[in-house]
Amino acid sequence: MSRLQALLWDVDGTLAETERDGHRVAFNHAFETMGLPWRWDAARYGELLAVTGGRERLMADMATRADAPAAPGEREALARELHRRKTACYTALVREAKLPLRPGVAALIAEAHAQGVRQAITTTTSRANVDALLGVHFGPRWRERFDSIVCGEDVQRKKPDPEVFRLALRTLGLGPLDAVALEDSPGGVAAARAAEVPVVVTLSAYFADATLEGAIAIGPGLHTRAGWRPALPGSHAQADADDERVTLDDLRAWHSQMDLVSQFG
Repeated sequence: MSRLQALLWDVDGTLAETERDGHRVAFNHAFETMGLPWRWDAARYGELLAVTGGRERLMADMATRADAPAAPGEREALARELHRRKTACYTALVREAKLPLRPGVAALIAEAHAQGVRQAITTTTSRANVDALLGVHFGPRWRERFDSIVCGEDVQRKKPDPEVFRLALRTLGLGPLDAVALEDSPGGVAAARAAEVPVVVTLSAYFADATLEGAIAIGPGLHTRAGWRPALPGSHAQADADDERVTLDDLRAWHSQMDLVSQFG
């Protein structure tokens, strides 16, 4: 059995709950700056998350709108400009609002770093989005915490295609069974599975009730030992609240067992 040598981190929904209160708000701001009457409420944005990639979501949404440009080239140009404005708004929003990392994330990143377990960012969101979020939480030298950073600009095909994971593993010089991917969405799970990387799912707001299959563990978040499949042993006897979180040893145990689970049943 391979030893766990790397953690492969998704960003949106996994590192932070950025979708509803970050990306969605920024998209709506972009619509407004271009004089468009379109608005995505929380429910509509949740539907659009089935499409991976911001520009791709814009194109999918425009396909349903009678007031969108009819010509494909005009739609593509509008999607590019909207996405450019949205990215600028999102980065400003992250820096001003300081959207928090999900509880338990920073502690696990620090623990893995201290124990020499390599880490990578494996996302198909833009590099600007990643830089804004992690720069706020880890400072301007945040890249030093990760041995590989793969973003949307680095791949031709976005999740659920496995390209992002294969590129990260190639950069790290590791095989798929040497790593664990941390994801929150069906598309992310599918991408990791297609790359043959074991995946741990931390359920996010938009995918709490999604059908998720084939992970080695599924649970509510890294901040708690309760509610995981497979179940985790009880917390340690120390008084420190940090003992209630999911640890690197827990990931090692799931990785060594490699039992596949689904969220339901």
